[in-house]
Order: sequence, then C-alpha cells, then structure tokens
Amino acid sequence: MSAARIAPPAPRLLLGLVLCLGLAVSPAARAFTIERVRSPGGIEAWLVEDHSLPIVTLEFSFRGGAATEPKEKLGLARMTTALLDEGAGRLDSGAYQARLEDLASSVAFGASQDYVTGSLRTVTKNVDAAFDLLRLALTEPRFDAEPLARIRADLIAEVAQRAENPNAVANRVWWRNAFDGHPYARPTDGTAATLAAITVADLKRFAHDRFARDALTIGVVGDVAPEALASLLDKTFGPLPAEAAPAPVAPATAQDAGALLLVKKPIPQSVATFGEPGIKRDDPDWYAAYLDNYILGGGGFSSRLMEEVRVKRGLAYGVYTYLVPLRESGVILGGVATRNDAVAQSIDIIREEWRRMHDDGPTAEELANAKTYLTGSFPLQFDSTGRIAGTLVQMQEDKLGIDFLDKRNALIDAVTLEDAKRVAKRLFDPAQLGFAVVGTPTNLKPTREVTASGS
Repeated sequence: MSAARIAPPAPRLLLGLVLCLGLAVSPAARAFTIERVRSPGGIEAWLVEDHSLPIVTLEFSFRGGAATEPKEKLGLARMTTALLDEGAGRLDSGAYQARLEDLASSVAFGASQDYVTGSLRTVTKNVDAAFDLLRLALTEPRFDAEPLARIRADLIAEVAQRAENPNAVANRVWWRNAFDGHPYARPTDGTAATLAAITVADLKRFAHDRFARDALTIGVVGDVAPEALASLLDKTFGPLPAEAAPAPVAPATAQDAGALLLVKKPIPQSVATFGEPGIKRDDPDWYAAYLDNYILGGGGFSSRLMEEVRVKRGLAYGVYTYLVPLRESGVILGGVATRNDAVAQSIDIIREEWRRMHDDGPTAEELANAKTYLTGSFPLQFDSTGRIAGTLVQMQEDKLGIDFLDKRNALIDAVTLEDAKRVAKRLFDPAQLGFAVVGTPTNLKPTREVTASGS
C-alpha cells in the first residue's frame, strides 16, 4: 500500500503556521538586542535580528496623519491607506492580492490622528519580492475606479454603523467638545459627505505629501541580517520623496472643563466617555502619571474606580482610564457603561475618586503594587514579532532612545511617593473632568444636551 501524498500548505496558510510557531516561543522568554541599521542612502531602521524562524516582520510609520487633512476631506488618510494594497504599479487589485498570496506575505496600512502606519510580514525566502510589493504600494498606488468605489462604500457604511454605536458616539462627542476648532476634534473616519467628496487627485496628493523619507520611522524583527536589511531599505523606501510637504498641527489643550454633555438615545444602558487634559509622552512627569493612572483606573480590578463602581456597588461591568499622548496634546481618557438609573451615581463616584486622587495621591502600598505589576508584566507585551517591531517604531517616534527597554523599569521604580502625589495633584482635577453621555439616564443634570453630529 503506497503512502498517502500530503499536499504542501497553501502560501498564506504557510505564513500563518510560521507566525503561530513564532507565538509559541514567546520573545519575552529571551532577551533581544536592538541594532541601528543605516542604509547607504541614509534610511534608518531599528532591527532585532532573530534567525530562530524564517520570518521577517516590518512595521513603519509616517509622521502626519488624519490631523493634516483638509476639513472638507475628512477621512482622506483612512481612504488612502485602505486603497494602498488595492493595486499598484502594473498590478491591479486582484493581481496585487494574488501576488501577496503567492509570496505567503501580508501587508496592512492604517492612519491615526498623528501617523500613517504600515506593516509587512513575509517568509524569509520571499523577502526581496515582498518588500518590492510594499515599494509599489507606497510609490505607485493605482487608486483604480472599482476598488475606489468599493472602499468608499465600505467606509461610508462604517460611518453609518458608528453613528449608531453608543460608545463611538460618546467618544466622538467628547473629542469634538474638548478640541473644538482643532484637527483633533475631527473624526478620523470622516463623514458620508466628506468621504463622497474625495477624488483620485486628493488620494494621490496625500500619498505624495505624507509618504516621505524625512517623516519615516521603521522597526524590523526577524530573519534578516543588517547588511541585507540596509539594501532592502534603499530599494523599498529610497524612491520616496526626501521631504514631506509642510502640514503643521498647532499644540492644543482639552477645553470646556467640567462639561457634562448628553446625547439622548433610547437604549437600556447609557455609556459615557470622560476625561481631562493630560500630558505628552516627553513630559518629565510621564512615569509618575503612568503609575497614578494605573492606580486610579488603568489597573483593571486593581484600580480604585473598578473597586468603587463595580466591586462594591455593582453599578457597571467595567470602568477604566488611560493616558493618551498625542504629538500636540495629551489627555486622560476613560469610559463606563451602566444602566440608566445608575449613571448619575456612577459619575458622582468617578468624580469623587478623581478628587481623592488629586487631594491625597496614592498610598505607599498602592504605588509599590503598581510598580511590581507594571515592571513584572512588561516582558509579556512582546508576545509576537509584530508587537516587538511596533515597539521599535514607537520608541523612535517618542525619542526614547535605543536603550529604552533596558532603562524602562528603572524609570518606573525611580518614581517616589512624593513624585506620585505631586503629579496626581497636577493632573487629576475633578473640576476639569468632562463627560459625554449617550443614553436616557435618569436623575442626571447635563450642562447641555447635544446631538451626535453637532451641538
């Protein structure tokens, strides 16, 4: 009886199997070294060389995202990035996707307020061809009629869906109110009207103006030597313009302190986004603020807000806060969802805990516990090559230094109780804390009622 012939895995399945194997051997379990690679053409990348598996992961960003869009073309960054892998060079959408499949590779693009981001994952044997596909997407995107119409329709449908999502509405209302008149107030996904107004010329102009070498940051992890990577950098990114077009975004601070906005929506449970001005990543008080936020609302069941709102009173399934460092601002943002008759009480508790953190700061025990968790859990963040490569990019964007991973825990441990109390008083001001609520809460007195689309 002859042995059964086992067919080789399909290319995309092959990449998936290799990536899963990469997750099985967590990079957190082993130390890694970051190397600065500079190409002959002057393009820099930070590399974690790892030959344990035949995969290469690239993450990159271009400075200048949705905040640089014209206000009449909101959603331009998102639409541009959504179309980059829908045809480039001589390859139309179908041919481009088929070529990626043949190469067991994947590309992805996205846009935030401050950055356009991208990634490439491929198996080592196809690295040259895969990087060339990325070059085509960045330098010769086609923006053909069929994919443009399809992607435009998809994005408009997503906008309509988000308009019915209470969490999305609360978040949008909070940002619109806090940054009124500034690009950070605008929705990154655009509106139906602005998405419909975007032309091929707009897409080409955005790609040309934003995708430039002086705005580029790159992180690479995997089975590639520095010399080979240097050559790939020039071939892939060398054809881009040397300089991005000027697109300044003004510094801004969240405004309308203490606002309580209400969007009435007939739903059984209200949701709220809340926050106030925070700090940027380069602020000397960042690590103290990071610890304070963990204690107040960033630590899950370890946080004060979760203890008071959920554990003691059962008012909500969850409540949380986090720091949002933007290039030109910073906020402390949070969220909660609860039944309509408990919204007012939940907001009162959040404000009281905000006041308590402002007045008293953390206790010595809370600070010690936060340090233990945040330093001990840090290596667990590096559970994939993509997470590591993304961290390399973020370290460069934030100008943390190539030795940041070695210093990070010491910086957290160096925060004293006096530091934490001082920064808590600086940042957590209940008078500055603003809420945007969506639902039909009872016993709640908003400062004003607004609509999802405007005031």
